[in-house]
Amino acid sequence: MSDTETTETGCTLCDLPVEGSDIVDDGKPFCCAGCRDVYDALGDVDDIEAEDVRRARDDSQTDREVPPDHDATFLEVDGMHCATCEAFIESAATTIDGVSDANSSYVTDTVRIDHDPDRVSTADLQDEISGLGYSAYSRDDSFSRRRANNWEMGRVAVGVLMGMSVMLQYVVIIYPTYFGGLFYGDRTAEFFETALASSLATPFYVVIGALTTIILAITGKPILQGAYVSVRTRSPNMDLLVAIAAVSAYLYSTLSIALGGEHIYYDVTVAIIVIVTVGNYYESTIKDQATERLSDLTSIQVDEARRVREDGEHEDVTVEDLEAGDRILVRPGERIPVDGEIVDGDAAVDEAVVTGESLPVRKTAGDAVVGGSMVTDGAVTVRVGEDATSSLDRIAELVWDLQSGSHGIQKLADKLATIFVPVVLALAVVVTGAHLLLGSGPAALLVGLTVLIVSCPCALGLATPLAVAAGIRDALERSIVVFDDSVFERIRDADTVIFDKTGTLTTGEMTIIETDLEAALLETAALLEARSSHPVGQAIAAERSVPDGGTVEAASDAGSTADPVESFDSHRNGVTGVVDGDEIVVGHPDLFRDRGWEVPETVAERIADGRETGRVPVAVGRDGVAEGVIVVGDDLRANWDETLASISDAGIEVVVLTGDDARAAERFREHPAVDEVFAGVPPEGKAETVKRFNEAGRTVMVGDGTNDAPALATADLGIALGGGTAMAADAADVALVDDDLASVETVFELARATNRRVKGNIGWAFCYNAIAIPLAVLGLLNPLFAALAMGTSSLLVVTNSTRSLISNGE
Repeated sequence: MSDTETTETGCTLCDLPVEGSDIVDDGKPFCCAGCRDVYDALGDVDDIEAEDVRRARDDSQTDREVPPDHDATFLEVDGMHCATCEAFIESAATTIDGVSDANSSYVTDTVRIDHDPDRVSTADLQDEISGLGYSAYSRDDSFSRRRANNWEMGRVAVGVLMGMSVMLQYVVIIYPTYFGGLFYGDRTAEFFETALASSLATPFYVVIGALTTIILAITGKPILQGAYVSVRTRSPNMDLLVAIAAVSAYLYSTLSIALGGEHIYYDVTVAIIVIVTVGNYYESTIKDQATERLSDLTSIQVDEARRVREDGEHEDVTVEDLEAGDRILVRPGERIPVDGEIVDGDAAVDEAVVTGESLPVRKTAGDAVVGGSMVTDGAVTVRVGEDATSSLDRIAELVWDLQSGSHGIQKLADKLATIFVPVVLALAVVVTGAHLLLGSGPAALLVGLTVLIVSCPCALGLATPLAVAAGIRDALERSIVVFDDSVFERIRDADTVIFDKTGTLTTGEMTIIETDLEAALLETAALLEARSSHPVGQAIAAERSVPDGGTVEAASDAGSTADPVESFDSHRNGVTGVVDGDEIVVGHPDLFRDRGWEVPETVAERIADGRETGRVPVAVGRDGVAEGVIVVGDDLRANWDETLASISDAGIEVVVLTGDDARAAERFREHPAVDEVFAGVPPEGKAETVKRFNEAGRTVMVGDGTNDAPALATADLGIALGGGTAMAADAADVALVDDDLASVETVFELARATNRRVKGNIGWAFCYNAIAIPLAVLGLLNPLFAALAMGTSSLLVVTNSTRSLISNGE
């Protein structure tokens, strides 16, 4: 491949532009050394054959070809709760005229639709998806989200209130008749039996039937919708099992009223619908409570810019109004709105949120800057790039893309339903036919109905949501927020855990790691740096102290009797000034050499040693000589060593992935629990790295920043530290609110405990079916006793699920 060909292609790993990069390996171009190292270690995706079928849908999403005149629209979809819904929505969306492709994910409640905006608008797409029985709206439409939540609450309220009205009639009037003198006495039973046989019984039955109809249509709508989707896609699921039992009891009772019968089983329909709906609502409520814990996360995307007019004056405009070539002014502490090039000014730029690089980079005229990065000192004028877009916005779009393609797994209960549904239906038909042949007459239908009712998986339907709700609840008590109910199923077979470095394994905050300065000179340097806005200077300034151990505020503090700093100057590579009569220099060795100051060999060696660790060594001198070094860097988090070791001891591969250079990651490369370290990898490269690990097994990504968001969304499971950015939390499945790295191991422990609870609940549900179904087949149960048995089974599952999954002491 020629050099010309190399510069015209994208990076072999992440497809970023390779202009300015001369890194070529075996004829393949790379944008950076990090991408080259990942490619060398993991190879091409096409070379990996493991689990091709499982990843096929994700690969097709990644490699999709979007026609040039088509837009990608992202919609949030309420009511999508299983893998069957994903396939149904995708297949329905692609039949819409003007749509070229669609990908949906129940994990993130997101669907991405590629469409021609001239042939089908976003509003039309929302109407089409909502017409399938779901509720589709724009991701930023908070009103529609609240309305969907209110509808969910309303369905539960209708079910509970009207269900109580129906069950009251059964307890007061119908049950005394059915149970005879067993509980109420012969005279009471005879009285109610006579009353129900009178002409007044029919209106009474009609009222109960009408209330049950409302419950079935409103409260049971999501269940019926799920059953309909499972039939359309020929994929039996839990909703189909529940719907069959509820609808069978409803139809039998309605037919009985029409034919003048006395036995109705609307209570079965009510119990089934309300129990399952309340169980699912409880789970979603727990998740909503957990999500509220992250309300303090702030979004970092920039909406406005300060444009410089031709007359030199400034005007505030929206980012959408910026055009290529516009000049914008960015002041200290502000984020650069869009990608561009500095045309005036000199400042340190913190790009950690976009690139993951922990140390600010000094930028001057002619240097490129990325949208989303922050100017930490000085002010710069930036010429807007050709596309007038932000790297941060591109990361956000990449995250949405990945989320819409992150297909969920088929839950354990739904897997069982694919076998259980056909068996139950076949059994009910066979039993009904057998009893008809034996001369049972219409009673044969009652036996068949009883089989369907006792087979109703109320306990099975509650097994997973209540166990998951318990897991989310216990996680919340430990400051762990779980966004998705499939987390505990996806994490249990993790093969690889990938840790971001900056802000995850390290604190992400600049502090003094070590120094060889005497205390008086260190405080003098801190007083001088207190006037600097550079992150390194602020880390040194934090060391200011007074004899009693308190903190010295700014030198101009009202409590200070005199200002020890007599003069101060800021330079691009340090600061200088006079403190208490001494001339002080704090900064890069070049600043000393420019002023003709001496840098002894011992100091130079300590500076070189500090750089080898990937940290920032700062020389400090007085009156013409550098006397010592302050090493500044982001410190390691507490429990990082134990966390990595515990995951490695569980037989899971541990990988460290960072945007920092190789020197900053060297300490992890030498750690016995770490299997692989990839340094200097950009955000898109991180996502591609995770994808390649996905091909070999189930992958968990742990990160904190916006630059980690694509990788978090790409992983089978993403875990974000809660102190990170809102985008990282949006892309992740789990957030650690208290920033405690040890909570990663707790997530694994809760997942194992939740899966044990799910299996225990399902085991109990099947034990109940193993006893009740044979009794129903033999005609030894009637629908009423079947309903009572079903309710008892569900109660046991509920009781079992309320217990804590792990003890607080663990």
